[in-house]
Amino acid sequence: MAPLMQWRRPKFNDGGLPKTFWGTTFEVSNVIQPVYTGGSVGLDNGARILASTLGENAVLTELATGRQLVEIEGDGEPISTLSITPSASHLIVCSRSLTMRIYSLKVSPDFDSVEATLVRTSKPHATPVVVLAVDKTSTLLATGAADGAIKIWDVAGGYVTHAVSGPSVLISALHFFEIAATGRSGGSSATRKSGKKSRKDGDSEAQDNASGAQFWLAYGTQDGKIRVFDLNKRITLPVYSDAKRRKEAHESNVQSLAYSPELDALLSGSRDKTMTLWLQKDGLWSGTTMLRHESVEAVGFLHEGTVMYSAGTSGLLRLWDTTTHQELTAKQDAKSEAESILSAISLPHKSLILCAQADYTLAFYRIPSRATLKAQTPELLKPFRRISGTHDEILDLAYLLPDQSVMALATNSEDIRLVSVAETPAQAAAEDDAAYFGHDVALLKGHEDIVMSLDVDWSGHWVASGAKDNTARLWRVDPANNSYTCYAVFTGHIESVGAVALPKTVPQEDSDAYRNPLDHPPAFLISGSQDRFVQKRQIPRPSQKAEVSSGLRRLAHEKDINALDVSPSGKLFASASQDKTVKIWDVEKLEVQGILKGHKRGVWTVRFAPQNTPAIQGEQGSVSGKGVILTGSGDKTIKLWSLSDYTCIRTFEGHSHNVLKVVWLNVPSEDKASKKSVQFASAGADSLVKVWDANLGETDCTLDNHEDRLWTLAIHPKTNMLVSGGSDSKVTFWKDTTAETQVAATEAAFKLVEQEQELENYIHAGAYRDAIVLALQLNHPARLLNLFTNVVTTPTPEEGSISGIKAVDQVLATLSDEQLFLLLLRLRDWNTNARTAPVAQRVLSALVKSYPAAKFSNLSVKGAKGQKSLKEVLNGLKVYTERHYKRTEELVDESYLVEYTLHEMDSLAPPSSVQDVVMSEAR
Repeated sequence: MAPLMQWRRPKFNDGGLPKTFWGTTFEVSNVIQPVYTGGSVGLDNGARILASTLGENAVLTELATGRQLVEIEGDGEPISTLSITPSASHLIVCSRSLTMRIYSLKVSPDFDSVEATLVRTSKPHATPVVVLAVDKTSTLLATGAADGAIKIWDVAGGYVTHAVSGPSVLISALHFFEIAATGRSGGSSATRKSGKKSRKDGDSEAQDNASGAQFWLAYGTQDGKIRVFDLNKRITLPVYSDAKRRKEAHESNVQSLAYSPELDALLSGSRDKTMTLWLQKDGLWSGTTMLRHESVEAVGFLHEGTVMYSAGTSGLLRLWDTTTHQELTAKQDAKSEAESILSAISLPHKSLILCAQADYTLAFYRIPSRATLKAQTPELLKPFRRISGTHDEILDLAYLLPDQSVMALATNSEDIRLVSVAETPAQAAAEDDAAYFGHDVALLKGHEDIVMSLDVDWSGHWVASGAKDNTARLWRVDPANNSYTCYAVFTGHIESVGAVALPKTVPQEDSDAYRNPLDHPPAFLISGSQDRFVQKRQIPRPSQKAEVSSGLRRLAHEKDINALDVSPSGKLFASASQDKTVKIWDVEKLEVQGILKGHKRGVWTVRFAPQNTPAIQGEQGSVSGKGVILTGSGDKTIKLWSLSDYTCIRTFEGHSHNVLKVVWLNVPSEDKASKKSVQFASAGADSLVKVWDANLGETDCTLDNHEDRLWTLAIHPKTNMLVSGGSDSKVTFWKDTTAETQVAATEAAFKLVEQEQELENYIHAGAYRDAIVLALQLNHPARLLNLFTNVVTTPTPEEGSISGIKAVDQVLATLSDEQLFLLLLRLRDWNTNARTAPVAQRVLSALVKSYPAAKFSNLSVKGAKGQKSLKEVLNGLKVYTERHYKRTEELVDESYLVEYTLHEMDSLAPPSSVQDVVMSEAR
């Protein structure tokens, strides 16, 4: 046997990596994305899964970590209502298309994922379903429609068990409840009337009670009526505030219903600004009305019926004593209209109440203990956690604090949202109520209109903001002491403040300002406005007044000012304007030092290079790195400028729309500067983030995870994490995986070379079985064809073998689905060429004889487009095989003609010369 070929090491560049793998890569590390955009919400009994409406889709979120478990696509119409069963076994979604979809939920053992399987789709009503209710056993579902129709369904079976006839008025509230057999509503009179029943009949009724006769359904309507439906007897009983006059329970929408088994009482809340407690006696309900100053959207019982809660348009969660009807919570002012509560879900066994607010915020409250409620000074109920259902349009963002564990978001709102971006293990997040990635830390309230711009000082404790209320503000952020205060207000602009900037010069390490930054605010703030002025304001010391209007003020541009940036030294700042120019200013005197002209559209962003940036190679030569500045414009370009002569060094083209933000990536250290180039990133209205090589003027990579324009971009100062946000309400965190990718590429290159060498060894040694398996694994079509050609054309085929070698037949008969599909793809390609078709036909024949027909029609292949792709491959094989067969038949027919022609020619041919010679010799 010939000796095996020697393994050869691949050639590498000086950096120790294959040249083809040198590059920059980023991967999505985390995404803060919308989970709720208004409408219904649901919570399972274990407070593990939150079901919410996201436009036309339904989303399931893990409550402990805020991680999205699954997003269920809608049917093209908005969701009218949804609900999750208490056991988290099913999700019910109803939409404006009149359809109701029931999904079976399968939760993984480690709660890592949820698999939602559509088990049933139906059209329950002739009008949209507007309210749902599921009983506590997760077996019964009630649907209430806009036309007043109510149906009760078996969740698992999907069939209707009861149809409740009611008024043709929208059903606004549904609630299942269960009454013990001895205390059922109307039960006393019913029992007295049936007192002469036989023992047998009594036993039958007891069995009915045990099998579900105790279940009732209470429902409220838009006209203020409340009715209770007995599921066993199929009768409906009215609830009147005045039985004699048949006065209805409420005067407006009944929004919420609850039941207390301890009191055998109903509680209702209505938009007529009342909450009513209903007690039943002898089948009649008598009510006590409370709360006359806000529309009530949600009510419920706590602590075995001794406490009631209500929530509504005031945005307050209130607790009431069931016996005295007195409010237990401290008096407080009503909140803003945006914070009004639209619905609430209570889980008393978890001491939890979830409230959905009008601003799409989900607020979580802890239920106070009985001891706390009995205290002389009642507590003020405040949410212990908030989840922003959607951050709306992300206009700007910035890392806060020295450890960059919090991020400030300007979200098309007058409030600045602070969210946690600290990496916390899932287990720790589950144990801590407010420790997961992306949860709301605090709100910075003070602006009266939309916040447009943010900037942060070197320490991360001081945040500047500019808003459409014509003011700029400076905020002091101290999470350790739960302190988030507005430190100073800067007035003076007459139009929206679209840009703010703070100095980022780091003080000396031995200074008090470095050791205690919370007591040392930045020296000044620069603001730019639509009024075309820039202003420099000295920030007051703690002993001075908070509101400041004096300072240097200059008319800077001919149009709106879009962006500002202060140089690392703190001596210069730049202003970018819609007038297509960027101006470089002296901070001390507020005088123009230079003007950058060259963009063809308005300039949206500007950024000075970091202090330790190395020299950058421009089109005209090398330029000192610390003396350059980046600008991004509506003309789709980015320009790099020299601060020495204010000329354009290089223009970067690649975005297909406005460039809205640029940031410098962390400058490589001196020992890595020769191996890693100076880079920056840009975000544009084309929804893309691009990372650029400043020296080469080329794109290193393009990042795509957004569906709409990107307004803002930030960089983590230590990890090089990129953060992008825009109009799609997403905040995407891009992890720099360049080092990991290069290591993985190196390992893959070594492994590939080893496998290719191994394949060469198999071929050289004639080990066709191993060679074919490895060629399929490596996906080498040419070598695979060469192998099969050698097998099919072998001069000594083995008897009984289809391909020519029995070992190859065995390989073909034991392929995995992936390998079989890949081989079928290759056979399809070879079969289209007349030169390689014989080999393809021989191998195809071996496959057909080795597997049943069902095998080819049921291949399970990852990455392929399902059975459609498989069908296309098989059809391609069939078409060319029929063509080859037809050509073969034509050749056979032509051979008969040739044979006939030759036969006829033999009969007409004269005697051969050899025969004449023989005859002559015989004479």
